[in-house]
Amino acid sequence: MSAIGSIPNGGTVRSQFVSGLEDQSRDWELVLQESYHRMKNTLTLLGASVRRDFTRAGSRDVSGVVDRFERRIFAFGRLYQLLSNSDEPSLSVATFFENLCEALSAAVLEPAGVRCEALVEGGVLSASQCHRLALMITELVTNAAKHAFPSKNEALIRIEILRRDGTWICTVADNGIGATGQLRGTGSRILEGLARSIHARLNGEAGQGGTRITIEMPATD
Repeated sequence: MSAIGSIPNGGTVRSQFVSGLEDQSRDWELVLQESYHRMKNTLTLLGASVRRDFTRAGSRDVSGVVDRFERRIFAFGRLYQLLSNSDEPSLSVATFFENLCEALSAAVLEPAGVRCEALVEGGVLSASQCHRLALMITELVTNAAKHAFPSKNEALIRIEILRRDGTWICTVADNGIGATGQLRGTGSRILEGLARSIHARLNGEAGQGGTRITIEMPATD
């Protein structure tokens, strides 16, 4: 009897083990995709900024251009450090995301002539939730900085992270030209994968007043 009973039990254990490996594999593939995509975006932004600065300065202020470029590289280094996994099991939402918004401003927005406003409520989230939400915010902010503002007049991106009725609601909104159609491409696939990994929902609105993307994620206490 015990030998017969061991077959389904062993099958169940094996099934759970294989499922766990598949989840880890998908998770790792998602992280790799995001890393490659983020590096491509970084190099694109750095290349565009150095071309713009050298074109404006010509041969008059080469040292100033190099100095600004060096500061921006350091800013991206700080941003990537924040986006890396933490040794801590949980993180302060306010501290982590306020630092993230400052790093995004220095690395991505200020060189593009875009202002950033942030409103972040206090609370605690697991390090995994914080970092994945941060990756999503970084993707949305970078995308807006690249495409939403053909004219930089009064360009603004506002980031809000608030807790309401057991749900964390994160909003990234810009006052740009408004996205047309659905999000597509590598960036959108990564966003969708990251959202699934933290059981979050993505919603988007676009119009003449700009684009507003909302991420709703269950709070964990």
